[in-house]
Parts: sequence; C-alpha cells; structure tokens
Amino acid sequence: VMGLTFKENCPDLRNTKIVDVVKELKEYNINADITDPWCSSEEATHEYGLALTSNDELSQGKYDAIILAVAHNEFKELGVENIRKLGKENHVLYDLKYVLPKNEVDMRL
Repeated sequence: VMGLTFKENCPDLRNTKIVDVVKELKEYNINADITDPWCSSEEATHEYGLALTSNDELSQGKYDAIILAVAHNEFKELGVENIRKLGKENHVLYDLKYVLPKNEVDMRL
C-alpha cells in the first residue's frame, strides 16, 4: 500500500481512510506492506498499530498487488514503470487517486 496519510504531501494521519483499506485486507489474511514518505513510522504505530516499510525496504518483484492510495509527489515521480517493478510478473496495480494514466493501471475506483 503506497500511502497512509489523510491527503497528499502532508504528514497528517488524522481521519485517514487508508487504515480501513488495510484492515479490510487483513480480514482476508492479506499481508500488506505500507510505505509513506510523509508519515512518521512511530505515529503510525502509536495511532493505528501499523508498521511502515521504508522505500528502501521495498523489494522489486515481491508484490501480487500494489495499491497507490495517496497521491504523494514522491509516488508520481517514481512513475508507473518503477512502481510496477515492485510487483510480480502478473501483479495488479490499483490507482485509488488517479495518479497514473488510466491506460497504465489495472483498476481505479
């Protein structure tokens, strides 16, 4: 899951709905790594009991699905090619915030 904060380019975690997405994934026994360059790992753990994965800890070719959940500039700068490198060969890329071109993602809300 790429992004945890309430809105893009802001460290505020209050009222973030991404926590609900992560909880729903856990109900389906899905292990999710969460990364957010704007979010304090300590605050995420304190407020929601969530451990963040740093961008350096993300592994290429590891993920079955990638959820682009917050439109941080850092994610936009990565671009679709570098984001897709994180996924396995047959992964799915969900763009919840319309960050990437429609023809470059597998699903949008």
